Amino acid sequence: MFIEVLEILFLFLTAVMVAYLVRHYIFTLAVLKNSQKKKANPSFESTIYKPTVSVLIPARNEERVIGRLLQRMTELAYPKDRLQVIVIDDASRDETGKIAEQYSKAYNYIKVIHRSEREGGRGKASALNAGLRYADGEVVLCFDADYYPQRDIVEKLVKEFADPKVGAVQGRVVVLNEPQNLVTRLVSLERIGGYRVDQEARDKLNLITQFGGTVGGFRRQLLEKLGGWDGQMLAEDTDLTFRVYLAGYKVKYVLDAECYEEAVDSWRAYWKQRYRWAKGHMQCAFKYSLKLLKSDKLTFAQKIDGILLLNVYFMPIIVLVSWIVGIPLFVLKFSQWLSPFWAAMLISMYSVVGNFAPFYEVSVGTYLDGRTHAQWLIPLLVFAFLYNIPICTKAFLDLLFSKLTGKVGNHWEKTTHSGNGNSYIIKLLNH
Repeated sequence: MFIEVLEILFLFLTAVMVAYLVRHYIFTLAVLKNSQKKKANPSFESTIYKPTVSVLIPARNEERVIGRLLQRMTELAYPKDRLQVIVIDDASRDETGKIAEQYSKAYNYIKVIHRSEREGGRGKASALNAGLRYADGEVVLCFDADYYPQRDIVEKLVKEFADPKVGAVQGRVVVLNEPQNLVTRLVSLERIGGYRVDQEARDKLNLITQFGGTVGGFRRQLLEKLGGWDGQMLAEDTDLTFRVYLAGYKVKYVLDAECYEEAVDSWRAYWKQRYRWAKGHMQCAFKYSLKLLKSDKLTFAQKIDGILLLNVYFMPIIVLVSWIVGIPLFVLKFSQWLSPFWAAMLISMYSVVGNFAPFYEVSVGTYLDGRTHAQWLIPLLVFAFLYNIPICTKAFLDLLFSKLTGKVGNHWEKTTHSGNGNSYIIKLLNH
């Protein structure tokens, strides 16, 4: 009886991994097929749509990077009389507020909000909500303090709102400090898989395109109707993604709207960032899985994709459990009919490396980007995936403990930015 139970569990786990494997194949093929077509949206490409825009920049102790982003804000091609930039100095203890004030005094479209120690430091969602109260643009865009956008990124993003069905937009994130070390190179590969293939495929297949928390934005009226950002969610971006879709709107992905980020550059920083992402994603999975299935505003395909997206951070845990279950089945005698599923599991485990960076998606992404020199690092993503097993396991156990005890325990651990990306800015000056 014990063996039979293990076999059923093993079969279920393998089926889940194969589902993600098939998903990655579909996404990869969809992007390859679309790469031969014109990427611009023909319906709205030529539309002259210049809404008023408010840009929110949450910043807590970001003195090393806030200056370069604000300088870039002054260089944006978008009409300044239709642009509002709001910096939320979230109780910073360094020179962040002072640097922001210097730009505010020099440019009348830049505004700085200073939050005290009493009201600040509660996380990105809280800071963004504070800035939203001062936003008067028809469209609200968000940029993290360590990002460096293209000069014409606002035009590329807001043009999609000419479509009344679009409630939010998302641009492409590209790693700025990729050459720094092995960690930044692997993060860059993950970003290529996630944004060059994963997001693009979802958009073209009319699935659940994800708002990534930065390099994107919303219709202000919709954002206010939804109640802004949820401060109780560690993945406030994923939370808003599903609220947008459940409200009957969609998130539009804009591949050519590129913005450059300063990626985490150590395994310790990687752990902190991915732990927050994993726990936040799992929160959203518990919150929205049932609502997603019951919704009458989503197609069947969107519901399936949404469930897979919500539960993607459980994948490392599923792989771990499959190992635990598989070992006794391998040592003990198991049914011969199970043999094909062993092969399927091994193929799936080989393919699903990283959270948003499966092997095939990264390979195709680097190919489409002309980044063939980076492909030799792809096999090393398996180490990042193995590292995500304890990260996601701890996130799940902590979330489970908080639910059982009733303690929230959602401390926001912000990513520290060293400013190392500054040395790579010069390479982007022509963008």
